[in-house]
Amino acid sequence: MNQISSTAAPRLHQLMARGAEFLGSETTILCGAMSWVSERHLVSAISNAGGFGLIACGAMTPELLDTEIAETKKRTSKPFGVNLITMHPQLMDLIGICAKHQVTHIVLAGGLPPAGSLDAIKASGAKVICFAPALSLAKKLIRSGVDALVIEGMEAGGHIGPVSTSVLAQEILPEVAEQVPVFVAGGIGRGEAIAAYLEMGASGVQLGTRFACATESIAHENFKKAFFRASARDAIASVQIDPRLPVIPVRALKNAGTELFTVKQREVANLLDEGIVAMGEAQLQIEHYWAGALRRAVIDGDVENGSLMAGQSVGMVTREEPVAEIIAALCREAESALSSR
Repeated sequence: MNQISSTAAPRLHQLMARGAEFLGSETTILCGAMSWVSERHLVSAISNAGGFGLIACGAMTPELLDTEIAETKKRTSKPFGVNLITMHPQLMDLIGICAKHQVTHIVLAGGLPPAGSLDAIKASGAKVICFAPALSLAKKLIRSGVDALVIEGMEAGGHIGPVSTSVLAQEILPEVAEQVPVFVAGGIGRGEAIAAYLEMGASGVQLGTRFACATESIAHENFKKAFFRASARDAIASVQIDPRLPVIPVRALKNAGTELFTVKQREVANLLDEGIVAMGEAQLQIEHYWAGALRRAVIDGDVENGSLMAGQSVGMVTREEPVAEIIAALCREAESALSSR
């Protein structure tokens, strides 16, 4: 008996059917790509439990991604995907690594897909999923040939847009959900919210914060304890200090690292002023800052100076639980909500 039929009654199964067929998974609960966290152990555990895991490539080199995919495949025979950052200087090489391993789904994050990237992914036979932070972009991406969309609200952890999940869902789902599968993300911590978005036309949901402290997550004990202590209001968005340096806001738990990012922005803005770096290089420096700060928190356990990227649903994360229990609980809550309608 598979995960969805054992944990969900027919109504939930029906609402998830389209997304499950698209993903090849048993439930349409995706784990968001969290750098340093969404790696072989958590990704394989999510997929084995009936969800859909996503490797966070982040700033990985092609060689590192090659190893990560191979190690994930050793741990699960179920489908999983890879999240690639569009501004990565070796994006096409990373797409080639995914093709080599016959990765079935690739998520492009961080901006519009660069020229040639969609064609390269399609040529490998993989499905392309892109983030759509606005209705106009959702329509543009569909016209360009993407296979599915993620709409992620500002409640999410990590890099965020300016609009809330509930508003994006109301704006985008009625317009495009019939054309391509749409997955809703940002601030989702319980099954009742999943049920609501499925009823609005979503094919599934993506959660990050809820899984960051799973038993199978390699995140440091200090990192997990910081999540358990936190409330929704502790997860704040970073502030852009220089309008000439377009920095995508990042939501994380407030700590000394939050202030360090302000210092880093000033440093990069000065380099930009002096003509020492171009805009593209400036943005990459910011991305590398986040990758390093996140590693300090997740891997080294430095929860003061590292980055504790977390969504506003962090207040609902109160203890360490196995992935399978999290997914089963979310399905029970969703089905209970649907049956009480």
